[in-house]
Amino acid sequence: MRTKILATLAVTALALAAGRWSLAPVPVAAADAGPQMTSIGPMTFAPDGVLFAADTQSATIYALELGDKASGGAAGAQSVEGIDQKIAGLLGTEAKEIVITDMAVHPRTKNAYISVMRGQGTAGKPALLRVDGAGKISVVAFEGLKHTKVALPNAPDAGTNPNPQRDPRRQSITDMAFVDGKLYLAGLSNEEFSSKLRAVKYPFTTADNGTSVEIFHGNHGQLETRSPVFAFVPYSINGTPHLVAGYTCTPLVKFPVASLQPGAKVVGTTIAELGNRNRPIDMVVYKKDGREFLLMSNTARGVMKIPTASFADAAPITQPVKTETGGVGYETVATMKGIEQLDLLDAGRTIVLARAEGGALNLATVALP
Repeated sequence: MRTKILATLAVTALALAAGRWSLAPVPVAAADAGPQMTSIGPMTFAPDGVLFAADTQSATIYALELGDKASGGAAGAQSVEGIDQKIAGLLGTEAKEIVITDMAVHPRTKNAYISVMRGQGTAGKPALLRVDGAGKISVVAFEGLKHTKVALPNAPDAGTNPNPQRDPRRQSITDMAFVDGKLYLAGLSNEEFSSKLRAVKYPFTTADNGTSVEIFHGNHGQLETRSPVFAFVPYSINGTPHLVAGYTCTPLVKFPVASLQPGAKVVGTTIAELGNRNRPIDMVVYKKDGREFLLMSNTARGVMKIPTASFADAAPITQPVKTETGGVGYETVATMKGIEQLDLLDAGRTIVLARAEGGALNLATVALP
């Protein structure tokens, strides 16, 4: 599910105008034999092009310096129809045998990077692909990539749920964002209060046990500590850095970054209930016509356009919500259908992976609504 940080000078200016924090350059690790990843899931870029990729199976974050594997193609990203079929062909398999886990836009080249698992279950193998401005798809080989890594100390045990899709280890890392020299992570731990937010300094040294986060879920009418954040975005509210987070069924919650201390237990402020039987996928923040918006893709309720102006003063939801939605409102973007992955491409466009009615998965650039 997946939040991504803009990195070029032009887009950084946009991001700061929209309330994000400043973005710091990232040093690069020494070369070695390449990352030995067992899986690949959420991804996010640092401003200088370091790619952070989550290996959820090993509960480890890799920082990848792409080097010449981030250059040589046409700048930008072009629409590609049936991209799942084309990726499967490059990986020597069928589309039904791959799972696309995330997509992120390189901050300088604007090429799209797509993380894929080839094969099913424990037999699955990770792959990383690049789509350039000419629509060319290429496999990014892991061999020889400069990288560093950090493992999470309190990740859930693997195989504790007989349904692999609900195995908590798969949710050890659900989303990431890089800001001001820190990589922010969401996911689950093996602790009683299992939902976690973490801030890991880069260059990596170690990861602490994170902050246990609790929310009041208005549609469920109860406090919850075991549901992970599935998507979040860093956003400054009245000049104070926050993480604005989305959960299943679909509360929208804000957490002051200053409250996210190792070992602490923090109750977030629920500012919206966006509808049940739904899970957020990706969030991005943008500015249009002088106003700021949060754009959220979901599994069941389309793409939501949420004005951010009321985030500061929204009344906290602390009692059961009797209606389908409550709190901060949203507009459904009718023109964006079947969205499975979403990221900002530039100041005026998003790039999406969208499932067509006939079942094909297409890569497309779409004007911001």
